[in-house]
Amino acid sequence: MKTLRGFITICSITVALSISALGQTVLTKLDGSRVDVESQNGKIVVLAIGASWLPLSDKQAEVTNALAKRYTAKNVVFYFVVTDSTNPRSKNFASNEMVSKFAADRKLTIPVLRDSDGVLTTKNFKIEQVPSFVILDKNGDATTEPFGGIDPKYDLIGPISKTIDRLL
Repeated sequence: MKTLRGFITICSITVALSISALGQTVLTKLDGSRVDVESQNGKIVVLAIGASWLPLSDKQAEVTNALAKRYTAKNVVFYFVVTDSTNPRSKNFASNEMVSKFAADRKLTIPVLRDSDGVLTTKNFKIEQVPSFVILDKNGDATTEPFGGIDPKYDLIGPISKTIDRLL
């Protein structure tokens, strides 16, 4: 009887934890700390979702730095989310050191978060391609379709800024 009661207790706790985690996008910084990007206390959140191995992520980093500089004194938080795999057997593997080098080489001025293989961000924000940008309103809800399919000849700063300005 005690075993059955213990089993039921463990199952109840597991279900409760699973339900509380639904819809949350908690990602890990390179230093190991965790960030819930959807719970930023009334701030607008811009996620630049890319990969260190992807050439278009260079342009994405440039756009992200320009946007972060433009909104420095505003209630806007920026994160660069790398979708490189954390599995050493994957062809898209990148260690934290490799990701740090990627960020340093592109002079990223914002925190870098890990989403191994893009599992959370692609699902939670309906991202079909990387690199993409996702903008979350002050309630943590995505405001538009992701800005994806970055074209090096097209300036994304304008459309992204327009969306951020509308939310401020």
